[in-house]
Amino acid sequence: MAQPPGFIDPTCPSYVCKLHKALYGLKQAPRAWFHRISTFLLSMGFTRSQADSSLFIFQQASHTIFLLLYVDDIVVTGNDSTHLQQFISLLGGHFDIKDLGPLSYFLGLQVLHKDGNLHINQLKYAHDLLQKANLLNSKLASTPLAAKVLLSVSDGALISNPTEYRELVGSLQYLTLTRPDISFAVNTVAQFMSAPRTSHLVAAKRILRYIKGTIDLGLTFTPQTAAARLSAYSDADWAGCPNSRQSTTGYVIALGTNLISWCSKKQPTVSRSSIESEYRALSHACAKTTWLCSLLHELGVRLRFPLQLFCDNLSTTYMAANLVCHAHTRHIELDYHFVREKVALGSQVCFVTSIDQPKDLFTKALHKPRHQHMSSKLVHTVTPSLPGGGGGC
Repeated sequence: MAQPPGFIDPTCPSYVCKLHKALYGLKQAPRAWFHRISTFLLSMGFTRSQADSSLFIFQQASHTIFLLLYVDDIVVTGNDSTHLQQFISLLGGHFDIKDLGPLSYFLGLQVLHKDGNLHINQLKYAHDLLQKANLLNSKLASTPLAAKVLLSVSDGALISNPTEYRELVGSLQYLTLTRPDISFAVNTVAQFMSAPRTSHLVAAKRILRYIKGTIDLGLTFTPQTAAARLSAYSDADWAGCPNSRQSTTGYVIALGTNLISWCSKKQPTVSRSSIESEYRALSHACAKTTWLCSLLHELGVRLRFPLQLFCDNLSTTYMAANLVCHAHTRHIELDYHFVREKVALGSQVCFVTSIDQPKDLFTKALHKPRHQHMSSKLVHTVTPSLPGGGGGC
């Protein structure tokens, strides 16, 4: 941030302007803006969510309004269209906003209402990413990451422009918002940001070539007519990283039949056994499920209890339910025993065979038939169209 031309005093060149209020571009500006709009919303009777500080909830008599704020982009919804429109008009009287109508496009996410269901994809974002990488005419890849190929920190020569690689991987990370089927592949190539090599760039571009052939895939949400149950499926690939021998945590969380959360992430410490790595993954899934319970409760979503956590390692399920400290597990950090506390409070940890859960997508690279079978459980094809704008405020 610099002073505009003509405001510098030649006799005092080191002097600066004193601002009367926040100016766009200052590091304090986002905080000042959030304080300004949140103060207004709270004065209007909204309450700030305890689970998400950018979510504001208004409840009065039979009227309910949810407002989600992302910097200066806003999504607002409610159960009464007349009351909702009155609020939007009131908001427009205090802030310079543009009402873009029913939500159709928001922060790169395309939203489509069809047959009573809600579909979300990133078709335009993916298309722009392919165009930027000059891969619109590239050969398709059947999977995002070649099976049995383990990337190493020493594979190939260092690339000449590491910034290009970092920008590409960062863009792919945002694409995982609606594409859980590429989560493990993106997590893998993201581990080489500091010193990317040619093999890593080839792997990152393979993900794009896979996206090109599956560009119309996205998430589908179906209305739940009754109270739904939160179910989490967790897994770990023990010592799967060839460089550090750390394991990878993978989990998916569903609300009824709807996928609402997933994760593929390298564990911070080396596990001494597969039971230990699976237990760490189960604990992470349990923690995320606990947070989702709080959020859904504030949104008024009815849940069926108890919560269910599924794991394909029978010894891990025993470990979660048994408070006894064994010699081969007593070194595990105390915070991972969070799952034991939740089990004691009523959550269920259940065994499920590997074939019955789609968690393999998040812990390892799969061959084409297995990958397609697992992906079909998570993402679905919707009628594609490039958005021309609209949605949100």
